[in-house]
Amino acid sequence: MKFSQHLFAFLMGYFIYSLIEILNRGYTHWTMALTGGVILSILYGINRRNTMTLIKSCFIGAIIITGTEFTVGIFDNIIMHWNVWDYSDVPFNLMGQICLPFSFAWFFLCIPAYYVCRGIRKQFSSPDF
Repeated sequence: MKFSQHLFAFLMGYFIYSLIEILNRGYTHWTMALTGGVILSILYGINRRNTMTLIKSCFIGAIIITGTEFTVGIFDNIIMHWNVWDYSDVPFNLMGQICLPFSFAWFFLCIPAYYVCRGIRKQFSSPDF
């Protein structure tokens, strides 16, 4: 797998996730844009395997996203005090950084991500590229 493929996946995740946040919350934070890029790059690596089914991809993706969200949340919200988000009022939250409802949301967000990753793979494997 080439660096250019991961870079393309990173940039897609960076911009798509930023757009999703802006449409839903009205704003985003630069660390969320970077996190979106890192996540899609990781998902791209996972979804390169021909044996990866949509359900497996969504399940693994939700775990990866939730773990990354917790890590970034600790840094952004607790260490740096940037207050990028706070799930304290959401049921089943852990330290206000992650919560079960959003983990389910990440599962479903991985559905289009799966197809984006497959599209990137197809584009990079086409003879015209």
